[in-house]
Amino acid sequence: MVRTTRRTSRTLAWGDALCIVLFAAIGLQTHGEPLSLAGILRNALPILLVWWLIAPFLRTYTRPSWQNLLYTWAIAVSAGVWLRFMVLQKPFDLGYLIFWAVALGATLVLLLAWRGLALVWMRQLRSKP
Repeated sequence: MVRTTRRTSRTLAWGDALCIVLFAAIGLQTHGEPLSLAGILRNALPILLVWWLIAPFLRTYTRPSWQNLLYTWAIAVSAGVWLRFMVLQKPFDLGYLIFWAVALGATLVLLLAWRGLALVWMRQLRSKP
């Protein structure tokens, strides 16, 4: 992607987290549930926990690349959805598979859009005198 600094790493991390929170908020609204802190935490926190646990090992922010982002996304969303279902004691049935697929697709779109914008923005910052 681009050369990383602490500021770049923090910006990417906060943007990625915001994408996951946005996914949770959109999901609540789509299902007619009230937009609440509890609802967002219930749906986003498991994914965020896994994300923040594996990101250092995958060098998601110290060596940002599309490949590192995709590895982090695939593992964190998959494990986070599994963790959410375990904690909520929901059955691992077709509903689980549908939620997992939707979570993968929606978070991927949000993350790729964010990272694309971030890449353009960081390149513009670097090109300014």
